[in-house]
Amino acid sequence: MNKFQDVQQHLLQHRYHWLVTGAAGFIGSNLVEALLRLGQQVTGLDNFATGHRHNLDMVRDAVGVDAWTRFAFIEADIRNEAECARACAGVDFVLHQAALGSVSRSIDDPLTTNATNVTGFLNMLVAARDAKVRRFIYAASSSTYGDHPDLPKVEDRIGNPLSPYAVTKYVNELYANVFGRTYGMESIGLRYFNVFGPRQDPNGAYAAVIPQWVAALIRNEALRINGDGETSRDFCYIDNVVQANLLSALASNEAANQVFNIAVNERTSLNQLYGMMRELLRERFPHLETHQPQYVDFRRGDVRHSQADISKAGALLGYQPTHRIEEGLQQAMAWYVANLAPSSDTSAKPNKR
Repeated sequence: MNKFQDVQQHLLQHRYHWLVTGAAGFIGSNLVEALLRLGQQVTGLDNFATGHRHNLDMVRDAVGVDAWTRFAFIEADIRNEAECARACAGVDFVLHQAALGSVSRSIDDPLTTNATNVTGFLNMLVAARDAKVRRFIYAASSSTYGDHPDLPKVEDRIGNPLSPYAVTKYVNELYANVFGRTYGMESIGLRYFNVFGPRQDPNGAYAAVIPQWVAALIRNEALRINGDGETSRDFCYIDNVVQANLLSALASNEAANQVFNIAVNERTSLNQLYGMMRELLRERFPHLETHQPQYVDFRRGDVRHSQADISKAGALLGYQPTHRIEEGLQQAMAWYVANLAPSSDTSAKPNKR
């Protein structure tokens, strides 16, 4: 039995109270679902700036009525100190996922990104400290590595940030560290690398690449690749991220007040990603036989290559990713097709919730 299996067994036998911020978002809703399946008490907080009510509806349908009675929802903004305090009351563990993501969004609107990702984060830290939560787990970001050239990325070697978003996520790490030193508060930061999976929003100007491309492929729409397509990323399936969060909550004191890379330690170029996705969908959507991507300018603030060294997470958290990009895409594709295909395609009707 590996460490994650141990943690799952422990949670099935012991009920804790968890707060998941950003609960209606992609990662947050998957965390809520996993915790409810393990018999936990969960409070979710979201203001629906980027999350969706239908994500919570999907969780409710997935876990069933009995499990759903253990979920309470607070519609609120983490920029509101009082609401953060209310959400943290009586909580054992905080899984803080709420943030305004996207490098390009932060370049377009740095003030709102800072207000949410820095002020909002600080509000949550103060609320969690005052509520005396056991541990505060937060979503950090691979963008923190900035222009540091080394591959794979190692936690203690970072460069200069390349976007306002990257600045905010690094400030989160600094604040969490200071709260540990000053107040004795335990936290763990998880530097996510390009997470993907079911419930990730394909719509809008700041949509992540995988759901955006799946939607374009199955709808036979234009698919744009920034640059020459050789930009590479360490794509991480959502199940790996869920595992890392639960491991972090119950990890030994040695892991507290540190940051960890959460990824797979592999690089996939955008051209390779396009090829994988097209191949997985081609049999069901014959128009993909002739589909070709459009190459456009490189995106401002983008890192050229990204790959994570995950040995520290393995050693101190017991993290062992279960899905490489191929397995993750295969597992997620049925959800993408069911929810993103045009309604005129009777073989793959979208979810109407």
